[in-house]
Amino acid sequence: MSDQTQSAVLTERRDKVLVITINRPEQRNAVNAAVAEGIGRALDALDSDDALAIGIITGAGKGFCAGMDLKAFVAGERPWYADRGFAGITQRPAAKPLIAAVEGFAVAGGLEVAIACDLIVASKGAKLGIPEVKRSLVAAGGGLLRLPQLLPRAVAFELALTGDPIVAERAYELGMINRLTEPGGALDGALELAARITPNAPLGLAGSKRILNESLDWPVNEFFERQQAISGPIFDSEDAREGATAFAERRDPVWRGH
Repeated sequence: MSDQTQSAVLTERRDKVLVITINRPEQRNAVNAAVAEGIGRALDALDSDDALAIGIITGAGKGFCAGMDLKAFVAGERPWYADRGFAGITQRPAAKPLIAAVEGFAVAGGLEVAIACDLIVASKGAKLGIPEVKRSLVAAGGGLLRLPQLLPRAVAFELALTGDPIVAERAYELGMINRLTEPGGALDGALELAARITPNAPLGLAGSKRILNESLDWPVNEFFERQQAISGPIFDSEDAREGATAFAERRDPVWRGH
């Protein structure tokens, strides 16, 4: 990993949580090639490390992310990373749970990074939007796929066609955001939410996330068969037996991930 990549994205381990920070505050944390590689490599590390249970993505300074760095793009940079896609996340997020901690703004590709995560914690007043149509562009980093899944269809269409943002309070009312915090508190709020998740079994977390994501286009008559292919090995795992035993013995379970 280059020095530029390391400085553009910072990572910090907090017990079982990997905090991933986009670190270009003077450029409104815009995504260039270094950011895409940094996030992608951080997610690779999250997925491959059994000591980590969850990731949090946030931005340095006053905002989360303003989207693609257009100057870098015009100069020939392509802010994609391997098969993870734009910003190293939008096409293939981590297998483990991800929380976006949003301060200030998450717009254009920045909102697409946030909604590629599984949960969102945002500070009050934060602006969320996909203004690409104002620049004769399209929100092609997953915004047009995921926003209609997270918001009422009419609201998703309005965001996409007007390019106007909504504030975090409205997004929370509509169910797009999990928790609201006071300004400056999004990361702490995300860490609190992560603390509700990290004690849970890693196999259960990964399987539940996979089913939630993949089942969106499963035919109803195939749901349980397809679910069984994922959940069956989890029910047969050593961790499943440990969970039942620990419950009966009134003690905390010791997960081994198999």
